[in-house]
Amino acid sequence: MKYQTSKFCIQGGSILLPDGGIQETDILISDGKIDAIGSSPNKTVKKLNASGYMVLPGIVDLHGDAFERQIMPRPGVSFPLTLAFLDTDRQLVANGITTAYHGITYSWEPGLRGRETVTKVMTALKNVSKRLGADTKCHLRFETFNFAAGDEVLNWILDRNIDFLAFNNHLPSIRKKIQENQSLSQFLERSGLEKDAFLQLVEKLSEREHETTKLVEKLAKTARDHSISMASHDDKTAATRQFYNSLGCYISEFPLTAEAINQAQELGNHIVLGAPNIIRGGSHMGASGLSATESIKAGKGDILCSDYYYPALMQAPFKLVADKILEFGDSWGMVSKAPAQAAGLVDRGEIVEGKRADLILVEELGLGQLDLKATFVNGRMVFQSGCL
Repeated sequence: MKYQTSKFCIQGGSILLPDGGIQETDILISDGKIDAIGSSPNKTVKKLNASGYMVLPGIVDLHGDAFERQIMPRPGVSFPLTLAFLDTDRQLVANGITTAYHGITYSWEPGLRGRETVTKVMTALKNVSKRLGADTKCHLRFETFNFAAGDEVLNWILDRNIDFLAFNNHLPSIRKKIQENQSLSQFLERSGLEKDAFLQLVEKLSEREHETTKLVEKLAKTARDHSISMASHDDKTAATRQFYNSLGCYISEFPLTAEAINQAQELGNHIVLGAPNIIRGGSHMGASGLSATESIKAGKGDILCSDYYYPALMQAPFKLVADKILEFGDSWGMVSKAPAQAAGLVDRGEIVEGKRADLILVEELGLGQLDLKATFVNGRMVFQSGCL
């Protein structure tokens, strides 16, 4: 790939400006930063012709867990973690994602989301990070009934091994499935447990429900003291959102009910919705899930994430414009400026002089089709499609 030099110019592209406007001009990149916008470089500077392409801030994905499919593409079938992360990285940069928070779930269940796997995943991610194109970070999804891991996660926060902390609680929904005699195959395959052993584990943990508040408060305080952004996942009630907001968790990730999303809006919280929901026209949960499009139309939702499907994140802002829900500057801000702000990443998310040169070049082909031409991370071209 070209343009690995410390200084070059992207010429003639249609640049998305911080005010939402589009301007055809030049961007000078120097030492990984946006050095100048609108000024002509001298003749010795290498130039990239971006005429006919949109030049957009790189995508910041706060929550993506599709990498689990590279680790375990089929139940019980695992692949080397380094190979999985390298393959995932190719998907990320080929879909315009320049900053990726891998959603690593640390659960009370063994198997794919248990301690042995999670510690190996975090170690592998750290070891392979210098080989990755995207700026890849750890989003730890902590299950609140995971009492055995409390001290360990506390130390990870202190050691800065976590970049983003979310609190999950899937135990109530699992208990409901058990009560209604629904299939538990998903959990049994993922955990590797027999049904009786899984039921016993759920029952044992349920008896300790009163202990979860103290554990969550302890972890949240430590994360807050170390300036780590936090979220709560799948909020169902206003009370739940109020509780997490009081702990400094100012991000509501995938609120499940109108009550919860309304409370998040009233509190001025960031609201994260799934880009696949936009593309598919509804939640993968069916009628029980909120429509991301309708939520955004009502002014409830400021951040989109890839969730379980990376390609959706670049496509979703364009669909919101095509459906006349948002203007382009606002829709693209949901995948760049807003998530960067929520995560405390003040050095990216906008095309502004002095910020990181995390940029993508996109061609609109019509009929909702996009062609990503190039991805730059910190001024380095990490993806190129065709000739530039």
